[in-house]
Amino acid sequence: MTTTRPATRVAAADAPVARVLPLLGVFHLDREFDYLVPESLSAEAVPGVRVRVRFAGRLVDGFLVERRAQTDHQGELAWLERVVSPEPVLTPDLLRLVDLVARRWVGMRSDVIRLAIPPRHAAAEKSVPEPGPPLGVSVGPVGPVEMPEGWGDHPMVARFLEAATGAVPARGVWTVPPGRDWAGALATLADSLRRRGLQVLLIVPDQRDVDRLTAACREVVGGGAAGRDLVTDLSAGVGPSARYRRWLRAIRGHARIVVGTRSAVFAPLPELGLIVLHDDGDDSFVEPRAPYPHTRDIAAQRSALEGVPLLLSSVDRTPEVAEYVRSGWAHEIRPRPGLTRELAPRVVAVTDADPVQARDVAGGRTRLPAVALTMAREAIDVDAPVLVQVPRKGYIPTLLCGSCRTPARCRRCNGPLRAGRMDEVHGPVELACGWCGAPEPSFRCVACGSRALRAGVVGAGRTAEELGRMFPGVRIRTSGGGEILDTVPASPAIIVATPGAEPVAEGGYGAALLLDSWALLGRPDLRAVQHALRLWIGAAGLVRPADEGGRVFLSAESESAVAQALVRWDPQGWAERELADRAEVGFPPAVHMIAVDGPAAALAEVLEDFRLTDRVEVLGPVDLPAGEELPGHDEVEDPERVLFRVPPPVLAEVAAELRALVLRRSGRRHSHSVRVRLDPVHIG
Repeated sequence: MTTTRPATRVAAADAPVARVLPLLGVFHLDREFDYLVPESLSAEAVPGVRVRVRFAGRLVDGFLVERRAQTDHQGELAWLERVVSPEPVLTPDLLRLVDLVARRWVGMRSDVIRLAIPPRHAAAEKSVPEPGPPLGVSVGPVGPVEMPEGWGDHPMVARFLEAATGAVPARGVWTVPPGRDWAGALATLADSLRRRGLQVLLIVPDQRDVDRLTAACREVVGGGAAGRDLVTDLSAGVGPSARYRRWLRAIRGHARIVVGTRSAVFAPLPELGLIVLHDDGDDSFVEPRAPYPHTRDIAAQRSALEGVPLLLSSVDRTPEVAEYVRSGWAHEIRPRPGLTRELAPRVVAVTDADPVQARDVAGGRTRLPAVALTMAREAIDVDAPVLVQVPRKGYIPTLLCGSCRTPARCRRCNGPLRAGRMDEVHGPVELACGWCGAPEPSFRCVACGSRALRAGVVGAGRTAEELGRMFPGVRIRTSGGGEILDTVPASPAIIVATPGAEPVAEGGYGAALLLDSWALLGRPDLRAVQHALRLWIGAAGLVRPADEGGRVFLSAESESAVAQALVRWDPQGWAERELADRAEVGFPPAVHMIAVDGPAAALAEVLEDFRLTDRVEVLGPVDLPAGEELPGHDEVEDPERVLFRVPPPVLAEVAAELRALVLRRSGRRHSHSVRVRLDPVHIG
């Protein structure tokens, strides 16, 4: 860290003007300002470094984006106070991506930079070697591209790798076949590019996936400690200092395979040869902070902006990716004919009304149909584990009136009543409100007056207890919440898991029971069916092939399109039909939806000032959807939402108009701000 004394300041002889972007967090001040560079800082003050400058009388952080010989400012320039670090972390490519994200998602560059660049730790900078040739890396392409191990049943991947190693911006879409280890497959693909002198960026939804993919990459790379150093993971769980150290190893070129979550999509890798994003339908890829971009869309924008190849992999297919394929922007990496049919388990979709429900050993009815119990018993008889997926964790997540099925509500705040356990004789124990926590010693239904209660959705705990009575002597294990299993052995057991927490079974599960499908399909959400299919196919893909006895039970209407997509193992076909249906009714991704949230008066002003009403369809205003909150608007009563339905060709123009409106409102001290979100996951 270098400082100067005011009395000795002399302007730099070469390019004495620095254009600095201060990180002020104020929309109308989200622009560059000119400062004079002292000669003593000239060598370190290069574009991309962190600096400190005075703004409105106080020292603020910022980034130097350009050096100039002259300034357009008419007055006297202030001095650049300090170069915080000589590390040029805001590279030209990253700055262009930051600008693009801020414009497209109607946000501030300072907010995007905070998402893209981790906080600095001086000790980490000193501990990481300067950029240089990394160990075990070939310089340039060597010989023809070889098919990565395990990809022989995907002949098209060879052409994709040839394009990637030839600096051609290829974009591929790969649907993981059932039973295939996606982490191992991506690891071998990344290693093939690493050995040809390129860096590979692998982006996954959460820490569990980071750990799995990092382990797979290190196993493929091998080479002991030196080999492990070629693979790094950018996870927040290791702490700020360690994360910054790993980030520096990546951007200085030492780490050749980089695995991370959503913020890793910005990592400015100097020799980036491929971006891989896995499971784009996971909600973890939606940034919860302004400007709320989706990682998939950033990856696509970066691929187009920098000409970097992109691979989108997933067990399912989202309509957004289906649109990439339909438009020809990306191409599908298909397996050889018949592979999916060979690897898929047999799926049986049955509604609750079709089979006769069984009774457990205590004499009470169970929601497990006889066909599902038969599948489980047959799997256990051949010493295979059984997976049971339930859509909620806990014991009894929701309670209904036992007579009329009206949701049980708190008399104090109208919140949902919860019970820690359900006693077989006396019913709910420790009944209390799930919102305010008030106990409910004497429940009575407001609709019919009944005192009886029943479970609305039976959680993992109750399901495990029910199965324990039905399968005495068989080990029952749960996975979900704070206790998630990674793997289970190939032995008789019943694993009750919540969606996304299913462990991998050695040799595959003998059967999987996907229960309470209506709880996933019945959500008031545009993407509810898409979300349900993703969770079902992810669990069913852990089951053995049908030829080896693998069976899957789905408690859903067998004739529904989503159930048939699982029965036929055709997520691509479902996504194409869903894309066509959304285009017909005007929903993303066929069109863009921009949500503008704020106080009613502020939204009225936005609608009055908005000049492009003839280019878009305006919906609303309506009340802000339940569960949504406006940051910094605690004092606002009854916030509202306006939706703009925007055709893709005019998105840039509409985003620019909204950005100008937000900027003008930011300059008015007494104006309420509004929040703008492009294609929010939950439209309302």
